[in-house]
Amino acid sequence: MYDCITNVVKINHHGRVIYGISYMPDTSKKCPVVIFSHGFNGTNADFAMNSEYLVANGVGAFCYDFCGGSVHSKSDLKTTEMSIFTEKEDLCAVIDTIRDWNNVDRDNIFLFGGSQGGLVTALAAEELKEEIRGIVLLYPAFSIPDNWNTRFTTLESIPDTYELWGMTLGRTFFETIHGYDVFEHIGKYHKNVLIMHGDQDDIVGLEYGKRASKLYPHARMEVFPGEGHGFTEAGNKKVAEMTCEFVKANA
Repeated sequence: MYDCITNVVKINHHGRVIYGISYMPDTSKKCPVVIFSHGFNGTNADFAMNSEYLVANGVGAFCYDFCGGSVHSKSDLKTTEMSIFTEKEDLCAVIDTIRDWNNVDRDNIFLFGGSQGGLVTALAAEELKEEIRGIVLLYPAFSIPDNWNTRFTTLESIPDTYELWGMTLGRTFFETIHGYDVFEHIGKYHKNVLIMHGDQDDIVGLEYGKRASKLYPHARMEVFPGEGHGFTEAGNKKVAEMTCEFVKANA
């Protein structure tokens, strides 16, 4: 068991600053690292438990706030300036930064994304496939473009702002995914992928995870009976354990 060293990290890119927290084992060895990307209106704190579990087992973690990704975000940008693609830029900047840390094994960087962060993670992994050792997707929201393209069928029908679940989105969020087919942009990532999804998810249908799992050459789908969009404490504990096992098996 390793002690955990936490540090606040700020990353500058594209004229904005990302706020994050690194969780690293107290060891002189270079460690594998998992980069956690939160979901819609989430924050870095959403995966603190997962990160501490990894560190105890000798794996580092980094959790951050997407710019404009939450009303509680400590990173830059307004929520109305955020899109799936600004979030992808954020994640790519995080990866570029962490790869150069002295205590990180740059050949063993893993990505973990939950919900909207899962969609962003999948897109970033396609772009940086040689640099990422494996990806874990927790109820990834591959449904987002379909949902909004059904609601706003034309560019003219997109409002300047739209409130969803206590967070105000801007036109850029909807315009950038207008006519976008997620499944044309994922599936070329050729290393191991673990997809975890509850069978009672009423936000992102299980069929989206299943369809994605068939696109990747090396994907495993783990269905959690009785779990919805946002797992129980027992479900989250299993997620943390399975993430650690995935890293150990692939590092």
